[in-house]
Amino acid sequence: MAQQLVATRTPAAFAGVASYAHRQTGEAASTAYLSLGYAYLLEGHYGEAVANLKAARAAGDALADYDEFLEAKAEHLNGNDAAAAELLAGFAERNPDSIFDVQVPELEAQVLLARSDVAGAQRALAAAPESAGRVGYQLAQAEVAQALGENDQAAALYRRVLLNRPLSAEAQTARSRLTSLGLESLLTQGDLRTLADAYYKAGRYDEAGEQYRALARKSGPESGARNEYEVAAAACDLKLKRLTRGAAEALPSGTDEAGARRLYLLMELARDRDDEAGQQADVDQLREHFAHSPWLAEALFSSGNMYLLKRDYGQATAYYTELAESFPASEHAAAAHWRAGWLSYRQGLYTPAEHLFEEQIRLYPGAQETVSALYWRARVLEDEDHKPALAAEHYRTLVSAYPHYFYAQMARERLAALGETAAVTDPPLEKYRPIAVPQLVDDVPEADPHLLKAHLLVNAGLSEYVSQEIAASPDSGSWGALAEARLYASYGEDFRALRVLKRALPSAASTRIGSIPLAYWRILFPEPYWETIRAESARNNLDPYLVASLIRQESEFNSSAISHANAFGLMQLLPSVGRQMAREEGLGAIAPRQLLDPVLNIRLGTRYLRMVMDHFGGVPEYALAAYNAGESRVADWQAAGPYTGLDEFVESIPFTETRGYVEAILRNREMYRAIDGYAAHPAASEAKETGVPPARQTAADGRVGAKAVSAAVSTN
Repeated sequence: MAQQLVATRTPAAFAGVASYAHRQTGEAASTAYLSLGYAYLLEGHYGEAVANLKAARAAGDALADYDEFLEAKAEHLNGNDAAAAELLAGFAERNPDSIFDVQVPELEAQVLLARSDVAGAQRALAAAPESAGRVGYQLAQAEVAQALGENDQAAALYRRVLLNRPLSAEAQTARSRLTSLGLESLLTQGDLRTLADAYYKAGRYDEAGEQYRALARKSGPESGARNEYEVAAAACDLKLKRLTRGAAEALPSGTDEAGARRLYLLMELARDRDDEAGQQADVDQLREHFAHSPWLAEALFSSGNMYLLKRDYGQATAYYTELAESFPASEHAAAAHWRAGWLSYRQGLYTPAEHLFEEQIRLYPGAQETVSALYWRARVLEDEDHKPALAAEHYRTLVSAYPHYFYAQMARERLAALGETAAVTDPPLEKYRPIAVPQLVDDVPEADPHLLKAHLLVNAGLSEYVSQEIAASPDSGSWGALAEARLYASYGEDFRALRVLKRALPSAASTRIGSIPLAYWRILFPEPYWETIRAESARNNLDPYLVASLIRQESEFNSSAISHANAFGLMQLLPSVGRQMAREEGLGAIAPRQLLDPVLNIRLGTRYLRMVMDHFGGVPEYALAAYNAGESRVADWQAAGPYTGLDEFVESIPFTETRGYVEAILRNREMYRAIDGYAAHPAASEAKETGVPPARQTAADGRVGAKAVSAAVSTN
């Protein structure tokens, strides 16, 4: 109830938690009142927040520091600064291990300033130098300086806050204070450009465009900077899909980077219109006048992508090759180099393709695309050069360095087909080694006081403080992520638990199962609703691991997920799909919100997945691509063949998102199997991971108990 209250803050949610609080005593009541107080604080109902936080303090003291700090904040926002000051006085002495100890000085300074006690505010800040790195502390310093009439010092401090943390709420306050002081003019053109660029990089294109236009107005009509700002503002309009060709052509054309960017914008508009002549003309002008501009690099990459989607592989390869050769330091260089090699391969130009694959492996060892290069160079070595030993060395490198990647699975199959080969070495492969795993333990000290408080915080709906609370424990470095994830999982928030460990272990797919404690894997690859998944998978003749992997990719097991495309629930079903599947199931009409019911969502989602699988002959690679991008696109991609195998089809998917989606689900399916296999038979699973190919299984899933190994699961 508390989690729902904080998330929705509806009258019904408030009433439910209030009813619970009134029926309880002790810490149960205290936690419920804390939840109410926090929710009212978020709503801006400060009087109600204070009343409930007082009730929380009266009922229990397990989260006393939260009760006191949040009550002080609510009192301050409600204009009762005398009460706030009383709560903050001696806070650190009463709560010596509180995460709020570093925040209290800045709140105390704000409270004292509101009471016209400027000297007291100064003392509060001066007594807490350990808090000086906090943006809130720096804002309070500026406010004290302003109160003292030291406007130049205040302006300098406000400027520091604004430029160092431009996306923060404190930055917005700092800017409004500069404006109220009449000192916003102290911000230099460079400062304002820094802000505009920060907004642009954060995807806040409306704000960025407004800032660039303001800069343009402040620049002289003949200024080169003015041209730059006008073009930058137009780039924001392009991102917002409201830039017209007429507006782009009206932009000033010059010989500086603004002129190059203008041509790039015109090229993008030509691409949007499918105007090949216009696109090529704009790129030609960029080559002629701006041969070294990064905007030419951007235009080359975009043009390559344009012709890739049009299946004009020759043109696409030419653009990608030019980018890789002319701009080797570009952020797109590795991807462009790989695509040039891959498209050469697709055109049957195996000698140049192999050369580019070799270069990719040597020049871009850290690039995501290089995993593909390792596999496809091996395929050329095996199929065209007839060098099975060297091909096998590439396959073994893949299995060792990327044991759970899609291409590691393919490599195991190729190794099995090759059989025994002679041992050879290839120096460029030496740099590809398994990723080092941090020291991890699964022995969480459940009695740790900070962890105990974290449990109460989740129960109260104050999840935003959980990570800070656990991190406050001095020795949480080796167990904190697992403890936080387990905590969320214990409350049924598997998606939140999964995200915690994804952040903590971003390279998990590159490590062997045995190198990380099993407890971490069980959260990284959770199995909630397993009985429903297994039953509905069996009913639809699906691999339950495939269904679980699809859910992990679609929603991370968040049954309440609703996407921007209006897809609902665990398996992210569109309402139209849900209605169709419900009719076929004999359920009659259903409302879109019913798709948030996990059991119903799995029932309808597995039926839909079976339908898509049947449409594509039971081939998971085709079906998954269609689930993500639509059946008509997959039919179109199939027609672009022939392909030597499904591995070639997957690599040829032109949408990066869809290709990654298919590879991730197939990888996740094998990881689910590997985790359950390791739990039951560690030694055999270790041997399998190091190179023995997985068996192709055909029967339905059958587990022994809740976590036993899946036996003979269909893969095609």
